[in-house]
Amino acid sequence: MINNKEPYVVCFGEVLWDIFPEGSRAGGAPFNAAYNIHKMGTDVKMLSRIGNDELGRKLDDQIRSWGITTEYIQTDDEKPTGTVLAKIDQHNEATYEIINHVAWDYIELLPEHKELVSNAEAFVFGSLSARNNRTRETLLQLLEYAKLKVFDVNFRPPFIDVELIKTLLHKADIVKMNKAEMREIMAYFGEEYRSEDESAAFIQDHFNIGEIVLTKGSKGARYFVGNQNYGFSAVPITIADTVGSGDAFLSGFISKRIKGETPLEIMNQAISLGAFITSKSGACPDYEPSEFNDFKLQHTV
Repeated sequence: MINNKEPYVVCFGEVLWDIFPEGSRAGGAPFNAAYNIHKMGTDVKMLSRIGNDELGRKLDDQIRSWGITTEYIQTDDEKPTGTVLAKIDQHNEATYEIINHVAWDYIELLPEHKELVSNAEAFVFGSLSARNNRTRETLLQLLEYAKLKVFDVNFRPPFIDVELIKTLLHKADIVKMNKAEMREIMAYFGEEYRSEDESAAFIQDHFNIGEIVLTKGSKGARYFVGNQNYGFSAVPITIADTVGSGDAFLSGFISKRIKGETPLEIMNQAISLGAFITSKSGACPDYEPSEFNDFKLQHTV
């Protein structure tokens, strides 16, 4: 029984260590989103799996030190904690190797998950976590319980399964994607990309999706809600790095969307938080909510 009177969000999928040349950082797109949702003052439950190893223990300690519960992060006695290896080439461009067959590929469905997901204000998921069968089966079952299903499209070659993408799009209530992902989705379904509006309309109609959020980096973002759509400018900032900027954008969006606020309020929060995190190093930088609020006041879109 979940004794939780406060509204909360469930983020499902990968928690891992991003291993950079200069050191390791806790990461994974759904966890990056969870971190910043928590910073926005909304309770969040991370549903994932780590290994029974030193990296897993350090990850558990790190997450708890941030005030996020690890109650729903399972421990695997056989598979290792997830890692992503970042390599920097001679042009200072980073490439990433997402290690396969790690603990978060084997998230098990437990009896308490039905109530956990059913009572959540939103259930956030991506396609990468479902690259292997066990976690995919768990995700598909949990989606049957969720009342607001938020699909964060995160294409990570070679882990792209077009049939899975179709299935997840059909189940989603809200889909967040960037411009490149929109073009890829259209191509996967044999449709010519003509414009943002036509592509959004096709995806909404074909998959019966109520809301699409399109991020465009320095060109801002758009929000398609039913037959309405809204455009928003980007916040001008000095970029520290872009790691986790899209995840932070989603966190800002969700923190206002679950409260039923207006599209302007929702997207102002989303764009501001995405920019704020981009102005800092890493996807989960240390900051106080008051620091973000000051930033937002100074950079209102």
